[in-house]
Amino acid sequence: MSPRTALVTGITGQDGLYLAELLLEKGYEVHGIIRGQNNPRRELVEELVPDVRLHNGDLTDMSSLMRALSVSNPDEVYNLGAISFVAYSWENAALTSDVTGKGVLTLLEAVRLHAGDDLGKVRFYQASSSEMFGKVQETPQRETTLLWPRSPYGVSKVFGHYMTINYRESYGMHASSGILFNHESPRRGEEFVTRKVAKTVAKIKLGLADELVLGNLDARRDWGFAGDYVEAMWLMLQQEEPDDFVIATGVSHSIRDLVTIAFDHVGISDWERHVRQDPRFLRPAEVDTLVGDASKAKRVLGWEPKVDFESLVRMMVDADIEALQSGWR
Repeated sequence: MSPRTALVTGITGQDGLYLAELLLEKGYEVHGIIRGQNNPRRELVEELVPDVRLHNGDLTDMSSLMRALSVSNPDEVYNLGAISFVAYSWENAALTSDVTGKGVLTLLEAVRLHAGDDLGKVRFYQASSSEMFGKVQETPQRETTLLWPRSPYGVSKVFGHYMTINYRESYGMHASSGILFNHESPRRGEEFVTRKVAKTVAKIKLGLADELVLGNLDARRDWGFAGDYVEAMWLMLQQEEPDDFVIATGVSHSIRDLVTIAFDHVGISDWERHVRQDPRFLRPAEVDTLVGDASKAKRVLGWEPKVDFESLVRMMVDADIEALQSGWR
């Protein structure tokens, strides 16, 4: 038998890289869609997962998606591509809607057209988000919780989520959504608070910085490790029936907890003298508490997170210390 083939959008992000590694380990032929020939992260992808075949494409351009599907002829499509920085979505709501929302529809339609009369031959994964819950209506949040997004990013993710359900119900596509709560790693972009904290704490430890500037220290999130979460994505597409699954640790922590663990790890207990709050980093509409109930994923997929929050924070701080020190050599 020839190896199974997967096509991954958003392959330059942390999830795309971890997923590509997982799929390659499982013997897949992996293709990735990358936006722009001069994408600054192309080199990173080629370095970390050199066996991935890259195709130029854009979630807003149907013809480029059709070309990538035609060349790769995938058994599985993972849509991880999005404008994923929540704060940016208020500044660029229209672009976020086009890529993160309407881009899902464009890719679903491209997959439907590519599959032709055999819609079951391509299995589709949509990266939905806990940000869809926004102004949470129950705690913990599960697959049946009412969605009440509080950002243009969250609204766009809701559109993509329901469009995936609609294609599943209207056309019989094997289309599943993973409602992933916050997941982090040393590969997380520096604009995200977890990586911002990890890298700045590493710099302070090494004497390269003295101040960490943050917004709301009391906002709480359910944080897990991205390497664990991509396994859940793969498991969803191995099921006979498509469905939607919350993927989470079930434990919430505040940004204050995140900061405390990061500074403690480098031996700084009086971290308050290094931290300043700036209202510029407060959201126009805050999502205060997100915590997920992943019992369905555990029951149906057999999935559970392996890396706990403290281990995750320490992993990220250690990685940034090592990266900064290696830059001196």
